[in-house]
Amino acid sequence: MGNKTDIQYLAPVDIELRQQNKYCRFKKMGIDYIDYKDSEFLMRFLNAQGKILPRRITGNSLKFQRRLAVAVKRARQIALLPYVADNLK
Repeated sequence: MGNKTDIQYLAPVDIELRQQNKYCRFKKMGIDYIDYKDSEFLMRFLNAQGKILPRRITGNSLKFQRRLAVAVKRARQIALLPYVADNLK
């Protein structure tokens, strides 16, 4: 086996929670209008309970987050999206 001086310990893994740079998908893709009739697209910005995901998670700019919220609310009004859901995804 060897001497006790030969024991080498692994250095602790340097776990840094590296934040990925957030970017606005709408600006990057050049989208100017968020269509409230496209429910599959809007579902990407909802969690499992049907709530709108916040900007800090999605990375949207303030301008497009507001437009997204209006589009989701309009889709809910005409019953394309649910107001409340259990296991939406």
